[in-house]
Amino acid sequence: MPENTPTETPRSGWFLVPMQALVAPLLAMPRAAKRALALLVDSGLCVLTIWLAYCFRLNEWTVLTGVQWLPVFVSLCMALPIFIVMGMYRAIFRYANMAAFIAVLKAVAIYGVAFMTIFTALSVPGVPRTVGILQPFLLLIAIGLSRLGIRYWLGDTYQRILHQNTLAKVLIYGAGNAGRQLAGALTNSAELNVVGYLDDDPRLKGGIMGGLPIYDPSDLPVLAEALGVHNVLLALPSTSRQRRNEILERIRKARVNVRTLPDLTALAQGRVAVSDIRELEIEDLLGREAVAPRQELLDKAMRNKVVMVTGAGGSIGGELCRQILRNAPSSLILLDQNEFALYNIHAELLKLAELYKHESVQIVPILCSVRDQDRMEHIMQSWRPQTLYHAAAYKHVPLVEHNAVEGIKNNVMGTLVTARAANKCGVSNFVLISTDKAVRPTNVMGASKRLAEMVLQALAAEPAADRARTNFSMVRFGNVLGSSGSVVPLFRQQIKEGGPVTLTHPKITRYFMTISEASQLVIQAGAMAEGGDVFLLDMGEPVRIADLARKMVELSGLTVRDDDNPEGDIELSVTGLRPGEKLYEELLIGDNPETTEHPRIMKAREDFLFWPELSKKLNSLNAALDRNDMVAARATLAELVSGYSSTGEVSDLAFTGAETITAA
Repeated sequence: MPENTPTETPRSGWFLVPMQALVAPLLAMPRAAKRALALLVDSGLCVLTIWLAYCFRLNEWTVLTGVQWLPVFVSLCMALPIFIVMGMYRAIFRYANMAAFIAVLKAVAIYGVAFMTIFTALSVPGVPRTVGILQPFLLLIAIGLSRLGIRYWLGDTYQRILHQNTLAKVLIYGAGNAGRQLAGALTNSAELNVVGYLDDDPRLKGGIMGGLPIYDPSDLPVLAEALGVHNVLLALPSTSRQRRNEILERIRKARVNVRTLPDLTALAQGRVAVSDIRELEIEDLLGREAVAPRQELLDKAMRNKVVMVTGAGGSIGGELCRQILRNAPSSLILLDQNEFALYNIHAELLKLAELYKHESVQIVPILCSVRDQDRMEHIMQSWRPQTLYHAAAYKHVPLVEHNAVEGIKNNVMGTLVTARAANKCGVSNFVLISTDKAVRPTNVMGASKRLAEMVLQALAAEPAADRARTNFSMVRFGNVLGSSGSVVPLFRQQIKEGGPVTLTHPKITRYFMTISEASQLVIQAGAMAEGGDVFLLDMGEPVRIADLARKMVELSGLTVRDDDNPEGDIELSVTGLRPGEKLYEELLIGDNPETTEHPRIMKAREDFLFWPELSKKLNSLNAALDRNDMVAARATLAELVSGYSSTGEVSDLAFTGAETITAA
């Protein structure tokens, strides 16, 4: 039987849909019709209790004949008018309280006195006197139980329907195992009310699964309006990214908010919880499949080795640490100058080590600046790392542009100090985390990262007698999803706040890659290094940021406000390029990329200065930084870094004051 065959029902709440289907028409009836129905029910109870009274009196099941029908006629003629006069049908049964039951007691008591007077005190030939006593008591019990039953049956179901009508209505895209588990998990949700499934399988169209209908996804725009649906949950954890992208393109015009389940982990554990639902990330929109890492390269770089990560508390450094820990190093040295960030990543890795059953791995947090040469050498001499990933850097373009002295010292001089310490202490492999902004940079951050690359290239090219014992390499890639300062969380927050969504330029494009894939590729590239290699990661096609913003707005169930749609919900506002920002990023300076044994990793042959010449220029640069001479520092950067040209006159805010911001 196909997995999607609609035969299974969520484990909890399977009876709610049919019950609500029965109760809903009753609740929708006019008030007069409800009163007539109540009178009909009470009439039936009068007849039933007369018959039971005869059966109890005669001690056998009997059929009413002749004069035995007289109490029935009298009961109906007396009870119904008394009940109406006593206001028993003015109460709303689903809200029946103690006062309503006291009214029932009074009405039945008045009726009972009159009925007993006729058939017990005065007596009617052919009708046992005990019938006059038994029937009022039976009628009180019957009417009381009927009101109590209606109170709980109609009342609870009505409250449930009312509650569900106030919840956000959702459709689940995918009627497979994940969809069924998700529907079950949402049965008692305080936030979402599942009203059906969407599925591409034509065999399922029009079917019912767990009391919920299965619709054709092409009908979503109509369904969203007809059912009042504002949310679609993607329950497609095993679907390819390209297929998910196609689905998102189909439904983005339906004005629904799209959320998703992250992966197959929860399914593997046999559970899907409401907490597993998350907002769409940009990786859900890119339509590019990640290539599975090559385990032999991962093992070569770190298994049973001492591995150090600088900048371990940052987004890239932290993800590198997670990937490294999965592959069981003997020790993992975390180095960062930010105490809070270091504390957080250390605590997280300790939990992951327990989860991965790698409790034997030493996880060592060390507070240190990569510019402190003595301490860096002391740390490396003490722990003897075999592989070092250098992720410590200032990377936010506008901030580094406004704090250029610190940015250059950290990114260039910090790399130089760390590389020399690694070489002196016998580190086998040194991998620099670089950026596409190092290619023909228009900002200090990009220029400083390119100069850091050149430092490693020069050290790796030293003559045989002075050749570095360390294998230096660098990996250059673009924007990483989930890293600090990512555009996606910013856009999402702006959309939640009602806009506008801010773009620096309508034509700006960027390369994107998931942080986990980037980290895995960095590790694999480092394992292939031969010395002085500049690796480039295949980032796929560049993404136009304006298109990304529009997709995020539309997949949040909103529309973009522009000239074509002046009544839209969210405006896209262009603020202008920030200091040092480029319209387009590149990964390669020259035109000679080389392939490697990995399909997503290429190698560049970039020009650089040999160490004797470069070291003199670095000394000049360092001297300019020490005297806070940004004019000289920028001139040296421009001389050293091919293609570097500053797009503004922003100087270091620590020394130039408020007028610099105005000038910028």
